[in-house]
Amino acid sequence: MALSQRLEFRQSQALVMTPQLMQAIKLLQLSSLDLAAYVEGELERNPLLERAGDDDGPSAAPEQDASSDFEGGDTGHEASVSDDWAGAEMETSRSSMEQGLGTELENVFPDDNSEKSAATDTPPPAYTEWSGSGTGGEDGGYNLEAFVTAEITLGDHLSEQMALAISDPVQRMIGQYLIDMVDETGYLIGDLQTVADKLGAPLSEVEKVLSVLQALDPAGVCARSLTECLALQLKERNRFDPAMRALVENLPLLAKRDLAALRRICAVDEEDLVDMVAEIRNLNPKPGLAFGSTLVQPIVPDVFVRAAPNGSWQVELNSDTLPKVLISQRYHAQVSKTTKNDKDKTYLADCLQTATWLVRALDQRAKTILKVSSEIVRQQDGFFVKGVQHLRPLNLKTVADAIGMHESTLSRVTANKYMATSRGIFELKYFFTSSIAAADGGDAHSAEAVRHRIRQLIDAEPAADVLSDDTIVDKLREAGIDIARRTVAKYREAMRIPSSVQRRREKQAANA
Repeated sequence: MALSQRLEFRQSQALVMTPQLMQAIKLLQLSSLDLAAYVEGELERNPLLERAGDDDGPSAAPEQDASSDFEGGDTGHEASVSDDWAGAEMETSRSSMEQGLGTELENVFPDDNSEKSAATDTPPPAYTEWSGSGTGGEDGGYNLEAFVTAEITLGDHLSEQMALAISDPVQRMIGQYLIDMVDETGYLIGDLQTVADKLGAPLSEVEKVLSVLQALDPAGVCARSLTECLALQLKERNRFDPAMRALVENLPLLAKRDLAALRRICAVDEEDLVDMVAEIRNLNPKPGLAFGSTLVQPIVPDVFVRAAPNGSWQVELNSDTLPKVLISQRYHAQVSKTTKNDKDKTYLADCLQTATWLVRALDQRAKTILKVSSEIVRQQDGFFVKGVQHLRPLNLKTVADAIGMHESTLSRVTANKYMATSRGIFELKYFFTSSIAAADGGDAHSAEAVRHRIRQLIDAEPAADVLSDDTIVDKLREAGIDIARRTVAKYREAMRIPSSVQRRREKQAANA
């Protein structure tokens, strides 16, 4: 086999993910809250970035005309105002300040050393009812608003009650250990035998302390199961009779809505069983959520859709969700004059490039969201006019081809973005639904519209004639929707609607 050497030229194309492109893609798929956190971190890392309007000096950003539509980047007035007050003469010398104040600066702004020496020589002032002065904080005073707005956790609430209910120090230690094992829903997580082994206490003593904790407020707290939680609440209401005990111990039958079996087990008639079930439903299965629960962040829409006077739809971005950041050209000019070595110049150039790309990426993100939202509104005009029953089947490719964008980019734009309309707040992905063929060969129907039609049929069904899945299929085909029975069952289960047998039992029991 002969070996030889030769030179060859090959030309190929490859997609290179530059850091700027990766940053733009990352910003595109972030929600408004994640974007605000990301921009906040960039403001801390990059000294050339600043919030629009926060700095007194004039700022400039690339492509201000494009970003001003979405970020309100009008800085001309701010620059003129800053020049007015910055140009005024201010006396900042020590002698002039002391002359204006009429005393020495040490009397007005004492040093830390003088404060510490004074604190060691004289006792701290006592806390009074009105002044609130004392040494509770770093500034020597208490923040009363912090005490008023402090949130009481479930553990604190139980500990305060345990201090009054239990006087023995050993039992208090056991009680505090058990309270620390209670989760945010109010249930005790763990095994009592394990607790007894760790604390070196008898199991009977731990069970005794637990019985005391289970009598505290809120009712049902420190329970180890749902059955025990409901039983504790019924005991609090003095309603835990033998029939109610049998009902609580057979919650799986209640979940299956097997009312006939429950009547036999509880030995009650239909009317009493309906009252008992209604009483169970009024109980709180998670009593601990009322204390120190995690606040649910409300959904902030990224786009507003309003009806225009001419009958069209006006789509605009929510300016509150758009980070307003600019590049401080004045600070860059000042710092660039003082940089001497290559390391500082390289760092300053990198900061300027990063800031420029961030501002451009934010501007491009806002324009892309607005472009996609406008096309969605155009495609789903029937939904905004007549409701969900007129929602058209729509996929990412249709919108991507209409606006000249790739499907992957469109998927990132619609993720975690919300649109506020006159019919509520919807995620942008809500408007993309699969299609269901029409029975008469006409236009296809949206899967979301079909689900809405199924719910309407079930809500309107009489108690004497509950619709089965096959009957729903026949009614939908009469309306021009070609759908299979298994698809109806899948949509019904996704909407958490029970089967026809379970619905018939519920309605017969309610009308009995």
